[in-house]
Amino acid sequence: MEPLIIAPGPGIPHGLIIPAAELRERFARSGGPGGQGVNTTDSKVQLSVDVASLSSLSDAHRRRALCSLGPRLNGTILTVSVSTQRSQVRNRAEARRRLADLLRDAVAPPPPKRRRTRPTKAAERRRKVAKQRRSELKASRRRPSL
Repeated sequence: MEPLIIAPGPGIPHGLIIPAAELRERFARSGGPGGQGVNTTDSKVQLSVDVASLSSLSDAHRRRALCSLGPRLNGTILTVSVSTQRSQVRNRAEARRRLADLLRDAVAPPPPKRRRTRPTKAAERRRKVAKQRRSELKASRRRPSL
């Protein structure tokens, strides 16, 4: 098995390489598409990695990943299961892609806080005019009073 290469993204400008020794792959029979081959081939792929012991992550990235992946983790182990394709080779590639995407998103820093701004006077005027127009339209639909 080759190492997992994570493309550059926010928080990891040079990308990451997870050594193959830190990845664990298991295969099982899949319940998905495949016809008669479903009963005879182990096409389902489960790819696991222990996030707490990844050597390629810095301490800050590790803390951020453990915090953001919390609900998905079993202890500190992140597992991705894929059985969408008929062939084991394609499921392996899909599992590696999904795991890389999860880890890239997990180590990304949080977005900057939004600065509150005020609407312009013209925008407030347009909003009030639109509200008045809508109010008049609805009032015109009412049944006339006696």
